[in-house]
Amino acid sequence: MPEGDAKPTAAARAKPSRFGEGFLADIWWFAALAREVKPGALQRREMLGEPVLLGRTRAGEVFALRDICPHRAAPLSAGRIVAEPGGGESVECPYHGWRFRPDGACAAIPSLVADQQVETERIRVRRYPAAESQGLVFVWIGQGEPDQPPPTFDGVAGGGPKLVDEMVFDAHIDHAVVGLMDPAHGPYVHQQWWWRSSGSQHEKAKRFEPREAGFAMVRHPPSKNSYAYRLLGSPTTEITFRLPGLRWEHITAGARQVLTLTCLTPLNDKQTKITQITWSDHPVFSLIKPFFAAGAKAFLRQDAAMVNLQNEGLRYDPALLWIDDADRQAKWYQQLKREWSASRAEQRPFANPIEPATLRWKS
Repeated sequence: MPEGDAKPTAAARAKPSRFGEGFLADIWWFAALAREVKPGALQRREMLGEPVLLGRTRAGEVFALRDICPHRAAPLSAGRIVAEPGGGESVECPYHGWRFRPDGACAAIPSLVADQQVETERIRVRRYPAAESQGLVFVWIGQGEPDQPPPTFDGVAGGGPKLVDEMVFDAHIDHAVVGLMDPAHGPYVHQQWWWRSSGSQHEKAKRFEPREAGFAMVRHPPSKNSYAYRLLGSPTTEITFRLPGLRWEHITAGARQVLTLTCLTPLNDKQTKITQITWSDHPVFSLIKPFFAAGAKAFLRQDAAMVNLQNEGLRYDPALLWIDDADRQAKWYQQLKREWSASRAEQRPFANPIEPATLRWKS
């Protein structure tokens, strides 16, 4: 084993057990918008309870390293990117100037003199594979190299994102995921005149099908009591969930599209960062953008307030009573997580456990 911090971290080895514990490993996690990661700049992030340095070389390469120098534990993100004499670039630690290449290998230890024999190349910082996909940066947290490409999404149209909103939920990612996919809470948590109210509920019947590492509510006309959709004309919508924490709604109205992607990234076992990104090439979107932005922001904050309220009960570790059909998506999420972990442990392909079904509930 090379010297330094090359062994898998606790987060990388973690496997989900009970609901609300652990994190999925060997999978791509959303880390940032590509435009946030500037050339020559370094950022410190927390992901799955681990400090992660996210950076981009001046040559344009995105990379991620564990944000701890193996010498004296200073955050490498507080340093800078420097050019190496023999070519390439490295991250220079602000404490003693130790330098690490984007692949994690130590490039130099400035304090060494000529006759001191230290195998610098054997010292490493843990590297997390990083990749860009459609203007998003994903980080692979697990063991070994990725065996699959990062996610892609239909509907990324009209240039860059038109709206971005983010906040932190004080919840484990499991609670954040099932809270956001829950179809029955809307009339009670989200009560706006332009959306719906608790007095406007109808029975719903929606068709669901398996998708890659997840499932989708297949394309359908929006509910009649969801007034905001009417501004787009006569749209149809499809809502998809994919492990580990990606949920998106793809709205089409003729040849025009609106895509809202919600990325859930655990900071640690008690906090989850929610990043909501919207793309659109619909001409009406520029007119309704202020209202759409205000609505999306209100929704997230209403969900966050309910999470905080829910935490009052969760601190007593109660058993949770999930019933069909409104809670079926939450059950599917658990099944998907179990199968993902089992397939990785058994070194076999993932077999999606979700069967096509029509779910019915009132909201």
